[in-house]
Amino acid sequence: MFTVTGAFDDGATYTVQITGRADRPVIGSYRAAALVELHQGETIALSPTGPMKAVAGDDDASVLAVLREYTNVVEESGAVPRQACVPES
Repeated sequence: MFTVTGAFDDGATYTVQITGRADRPVIGSYRAAALVELHQGETIALSPTGPMKAVAGDDDASVLAVLREYTNVVEESGAVPRQACVPES
């Protein structure tokens, strides 16, 4: 479990815990939880360079990607999923 702090486009802030549980992927903000639920099943890039993955409540990386894509994430703390690496040529 890890914590994410951010803000929505209208300036409302949130602090949530990403749980890794399919039944309740986000705790701490009904609005952030609804955002994740809205995008479940859609494909999202886990980082700016990919890879692409379907959003699932039990997948920490895809839940975090939704928050990064649709809100302004300010801070991530705890056991945050590793970012995808692009090999240097």
